[in-house]
Amino acid sequence: MSRHTIALITGGNRGLGRATALRLAEAGTDVIVTYRSNKDEAAAVVDAVTALGRKAVALELDTTAFDTFPDFAATVRDTLSATWDRDSFDFLVNNAGVAALTPLGETTVEAFDLMVNVHFKGVFFLTQTLLPVLADGGRIVNVSTGLTRFVHEGWSVYASAKTAIETYSRYLAKELGGRGISVNAVAPGATATDFGGGVIRDDQQLRAQLTGHTALGRVGTPEDIGGVIAALLAPGTGWITAQRIEASGGALL
Repeated sequence: MSRHTIALITGGNRGLGRATALRLAEAGTDVIVTYRSNKDEAAAVVDAVTALGRKAVALELDTTAFDTFPDFAATVRDTLSATWDRDSFDFLVNNAGVAALTPLGETTVEAFDLMVNVHFKGVFFLTQTLLPVLADGGRIVNVSTGLTRFVHEGWSVYASAKTAIETYSRYLAKELGGRGISVNAVAPGATATDFGGGVIRDDQQLRAQLTGHTALGRVGTPEDIGGVIAALLAPGTGWITAQRIEASGGALL
């Protein structure tokens, strides 16, 4: 296929989404990144991708504003036509996320709903809305978490929503197999980003504790996870589907 592949990455303005966009651009893929509120960060990602010789567009999207998804899909179609002279894209990376602790006995309905809406309901309905625009033979990567395997107190709702995403990924893989679309979930371990207020990145005591539980002797970086996602979207890995791939450096083995 001579045309360049195109990836749509939700939450692509920072952290894992940004790292994934840059790794994909380095591999020759053009990108559409979405952002919820930080337009300047998204513009910086577009500039970085452009500097790598690839095309990029940033689109605003709140993944909890479910009623906006049809209009967003129409905007994606218009963007594909205007920028690439295409009517479809190749890779969907459901990455957008937010952190909220949900301690036992102290969890609010608002925190519960936020976790479920961002990490499961939004992914479900956005994917459903975008499926007609995703090319046959394409791929989907849903970002999960290592917390679906190992347990840290206070993250029960977040981890449960991500468990739902892992199950949903297997169902999607089955139901989209006839279109040649592979679907996998990537489950990052402790990663130094601004997620959750940047606690893993900035709290040296916590980093030391996590490092001691990790076979490779450090916490992850956004580039580590971006590399894993890019590998699942590379030309030679299309036969992998319905899998949970944990990228944790060997946490809690």
